[in-house]
Amino acid sequence: MNKTDLINGMAENAGITKAAAKKALDSMLVDIEGALQKGNRVSLVGFGSWSVSRRAARDGRNPQTGKTIKIKAKNVVKFKAGSDLSSAVN
Repeated sequence: MNKTDLINGMAENAGITKAAAKKALDSMLVDIEGALQKGNRVSLVGFGSWSVSRRAARDGRNPQTGKTIKIKAKNVVKFKAGSDLSSAVN
């Protein structure tokens, strides 16, 4: 499923126009991104939660040459599925 498929599904399920569904989805994504940039956790009860973790710098290996390289530290987004979502998938 891509963003267009999600917008179409939202519009159909909610009985709204595709334009309204796109606006709602874009707004939600901007809010989630903003909260994560501030270091906050975003939680949708039953669905799941997003959080930001710090990945430490480490040594890696270039698979083509086998040489050791330095990989910089960075922030990564993690998603943990909620109980309702996990139950629906299993």
